[in-house]
Amino acid sequence: MRTIQVATPREGLVNITRLVEGVLEGHTGLVYLFVPHTTCGLTVQEGADPHVAHDLLARLEELAPKLHPKDRHAEGNSHAHLKTLLTGVHLLLPAERGRLKLGRWQQVFLAEFDGPRMREVWVRLL
Repeated sequence: MRTIQVATPREGLVNITRLVEGVLEGHTGLVYLFVPHTTCGLTVQEGADPHVAHDLLARLEELAPKLHPKDRHAEGNSHAHLKTLLTGVHLLLPAERGRLKLGRWQQVFLAEFDGPRMREVWVRLL
């Protein structure tokens, strides 16, 4: 298992595509990614237009606002846990000769909802 370290902002989508490809070492097959955290996730989204990330984060904020009258979690980050539930914490992606096989506009992102932090992404080559 390989580990990628990712410094994150307070909230945002951090493009980790090249970081993942940096540990593939010519691999052809599948790549399993997992984040061992409860307030960040992984997603594949459009990477060409930065407005997409902005729009997605804005819509997630509508679904899970930072302050909600029913939240009881003492740390005050229930919104981050809910957003992680929506994005998920793992991905299974194809790779060929050390490059991820993604669609034209697709990139891999770590979705941070409770930063800034130093996050880990675990990578298993299959």
